[in-house]
Amino acid sequence: MPTPVRFWLDPACPFCWATSLWLREVAPERDLEISWQPISLLVKNETSPDSPWYSAVKWSYDLLRVLESVRAAEGETAVGDLYLEYGRRIHHDGQREWDVTLALEAVGLPTSHAAAADDESWDAEVLRRHHEGVALVGTDVGTPIIGLLGRDGAEVGVFGPVISALPAHDDALALWDATVLLATMPEFFELKRSRKGAPDPGPRP
Repeated sequence: MPTPVRFWLDPACPFCWATSLWLREVAPERDLEISWQPISLLVKNETSPDSPWYSAVKWSYDLLRVLESVRAAEGETAVGDLYLEYGRRIHHDGQREWDVTLALEAVGLPTSHAAAADDESWDAEVLRRHHEGVALVGTDVGTPIIGLLGRDGAEVGVFGPVISALPAHDDALALWDATVLLATMPEFFELKRSRKGAPDPGPRP
């Protein structure tokens, strides 16, 4: 039986993107079943409308609404497919604030889901899932967040791993094994160092 893993993402976050590619890399060999969950930097950071980042994180929040519309009608796999297309456009092609119908079309999903971007009725579900992720790790960390099964079978969460690029395959597998070891150790809570360099998305997947 596949191991369930929940991954919280904001489409605009390059570190979420790098970690998501790493999860996709290790999933087949570690038999992971990934559920893609929304977390909003707009909400997490309480970004005000006069912030220079507001437009980007608000647009990214609207993309999360679309993901929830897709989840409700099309299922979990479709959410992963659409997030992958979001990431290609944002982090590889450098596109900002494009028409979400283009991403839906690219992965063969009904373009009617684009209407969810402006539909506040999806906010309750986005925020419910957002707060589930925050509750797993606490309010003093950011994105990405991973939820996985602990030693007692209950879900545990960690912030990270934060990586700047996709590691080589064997390193990616070793990083997963280390992440599981640390995340499921009750005594462990933090391992950190300063960032070096900008995120490198690597080849377009």
